[in-house]
Amino acid sequence: MDRRGTGTRWERWASEYLQGQGMRVVESNFRCRQGEVDLIGCHQGYLVFVEVKYRSSSGKGHALEAVDCRKQRRICRTADFYRFLHGIGDDMPVRYDVLAVQDGEAHWVRNAFPHQESGQWRG
Repeated sequence: MDRRGTGTRWERWASEYLQGQGMRVVESNFRCRQGEVDLIGCHQGYLVFVEVKYRSSSGKGHALEAVDCRKQRRICRTADFYRFLHGIGDDMPVRYDVLAVQDGEAHWVRNAFPHQESGQWRG
């Protein structure tokens, strides 16, 4: 299976997993010029932007390590645009989570990183 197909399969699995944990997933694979966010949901009063990372083994490092500062900034910039596009104000608390799937285990890291300022997004 190609990388995109594998990613799509695991993102679907992640969506089902998170819904089973009480998250209401409102969007999958939100894409714009700023970047993409795998899953967007509501959980415990937060608007949550979720990055899903899959590794079949630890040969290339842990899946969580793949969400570096550059990726975090891109996710935050995309989240800012999503909020603007949907008229979601600053009064809505936002959280950035990572769901890492590796060696057959899911690791859901809530509030995995703080909002990264990236300057003004380009619409």
